[in-house]
Amino acid sequence: MANTINKVILIGRLGADPEVRYLADGTPVVNFNMATNEPARSADGTWEERAEWHRVVVYRKLAEICANILGKGKLVYVEGKLQTKQWQDAQGVKRYTTEILAREIRFLDSAGSRPGQTQPGENYPKTGGAPSLAGQSNMEELPPPPNTSEDDIPF
Repeated sequence: MANTINKVILIGRLGADPEVRYLADGTPVVNFNMATNEPARSADGTWEERAEWHRVVVYRKLAEICANILGKGKLVYVEGKLQTKQWQDAQGVKRYTTEILAREIRFLDSAGSRPGQTQPGENYPKTGGAPSLAGQSNMEELPPPPNTSEDDIPF
């Protein structure tokens, strides 16, 4: 069997406050919709921003944190995986919903927006453990491509 990857990374803004609910066993679940924007050429040839909406689901401790911090318009980084759910509506028609099951959330807005809350870029892993700052990474810096000088770098 071949190795596969199901990974989604988004940065966008919430369209409304998160919805909080609890499963029968008491597990907290938060749902929210977020928009990502990208430039697109309109029919008359001008450029405009086009929004793509994403449904995000968060469980357990991370859901509790999101419920306390996130709100409409907040800028957020979401990392997770795609999952599609299927059900039948009242008329017996099969319906589908594709959503992002969040594993990691980073709150990117300034800290002053909600008193006593997180700093910009604070990161909460799926375990719900202590936050780690997004700027601290264990990724190593890549060397420059071979046969290039600093004059060849475009920035």
